[in-house]
Amino acid sequence: MILRRILCLLVAALATGLLAGAPAAEKPAASARRIVTYKLRPMDLIKVQVFQEPDLDRELRVSRDSTIVVPLVGEVDIRGLTVRQTEALLTELYRKDYIVNPQINITVTEYAPRMVNVLGAVNNPGSVPLPPEKELGLLDVIARSGGFSRLANRTKVSLTRAQPNGEVENFTINTEQLVSGDNASRWLVQDSDIIYVGERVL
Repeated sequence: MILRRILCLLVAALATGLLAGAPAAEKPAASARRIVTYKLRPMDLIKVQVFQEPDLDRELRVSRDSTIVVPLVGEVDIRGLTVRQTEALLTELYRKDYIVNPQINITVTEYAPRMVNVLGAVNNPGSVPLPPEKELGLLDVIARSGGFSRLANRTKVSLTRAQPNGEVENFTINTEQLVSGDNASRWLVQDSDIIYVGERVL
């Protein structure tokens, strides 16, 4: 009986240990999915590795016009591409003229900073950093600025955004509609956006 009880306790301990370890095993996979779907941005620092070709490995800074310069291939435009898409592009370029079966791995070693300025009737006006691998909505950014002040006019929030062609667009947003779920996905903030919350007339 004693031996059987000891065996039962050991089996239970092993099962508990395996279950406890399961989430930890899932974390690297989840992290990898986030990384490969991240869109590379100007001034990101990336590490490009070519399997079994160490002479081609490089740590590269993405230029302001979204290009990188890789060995043999030269300048490559990666504007708007994710890490996974950039790997696929480099794989195709190397396969075309240089390597029989290239295997490319790209990791982001340093993310370019992204900032949004929130001004006006919020409790902590100023710059709000944006996380590198997550999109934030307008209300999320205002919350990170301490939320609306008691005098804030929530129906007329101004968003100023510079476009890639140099033009500047201005939007007026009723955030009370965003709270109810209307057009919430439309107002994802972007790097260098300026948000101004005016005061309501008493």
